[in-house]
Amino acid sequence: MRGGADVHIIALEYHDIVRDGAWDASGFPGNAAATYKLSVANFEAHLSALRRSQCTVLASIDDAAPSARPPVVLTFDDGGSGYLAAADLLETQGWRGWVFMTTGSIGKPGFLSAGDLRSLQNRGHVIGTHSRSHPARLSALSASAIREEWRTSLGDLQDVLGSAVRVGSVPGGYHSRRVSDEAAAAGLTTLFTSEPQSAVSWINGCAVIGRYTLRQSHRAGYAARLVGSAPTARLTQWGQWNAKKIAKAIGGSAYLRVRERILGR
Repeated sequence: MRGGADVHIIALEYHDIVRDGAWDASGFPGNAAATYKLSVANFEAHLSALRRSQCTVLASIDDAAPSARPPVVLTFDDGGSGYLAAADLLETQGWRGWVFMTTGSIGKPGFLSAGDLRSLQNRGHVIGTHSRSHPARLSALSASAIREEWRTSLGDLQDVLGSAVRVGSVPGGYHSRRVSDEAAAAGLTTLFTSEPQSAVSWINGCAVIGRYTLRQSHRAGYAARLVGSAPTARLTQWGQWNAKKIAKAIGGSAYLRVRERILGR
């Protein structure tokens, strides 16, 4: 995939996959985090629906090119231990996922261990950074603090995996040009955001790719519509995202406090 090419990729953003009801078993705890977690049964249904849609699922974007029907990438944020179950299910379909690890949580209860990450990489899954500390508002940090999040997390992963890491995703949906600039400066060549769009853009040699978010409430048919030829589901999520983006920009940290009060910790 080359910079400047009119390339589109439909990236789906998942988080944790857990046994039904065990929402705190994997990843970050709390009601807010649980809204992004799918049960194993629901996730399995998602994969079946994606298979029926006949989409092309990529484990590498190197060969992505302009196409009438964009290929699909399956991404998983935070690095929860539930990805081990997800990986087994993906492999039954012949697919591999992209795992973005919050490196300060490696080996903590509910998160992937160093051994897990090495095993997943050996099985063909893509391992990337999701920052070191998962800041609540990454884009609100100074350039130097953002740079440190990317630089140290990449170092953490390279120490674990024994190889260079060049991919990452933005935590919390708080993306900005400064976030991408610092990611590129740290050595990332691919950065996934949470902005629901399929067009790939380029910043300082780094491919910036949006994603469509899947939540606990989303059933298999919705996942299939997101990757389908009709753009309705993608456009609807784009509209909802931008409305929320305005609320985040206006509310700042108060937005997060209100969200916590509504959902609970």
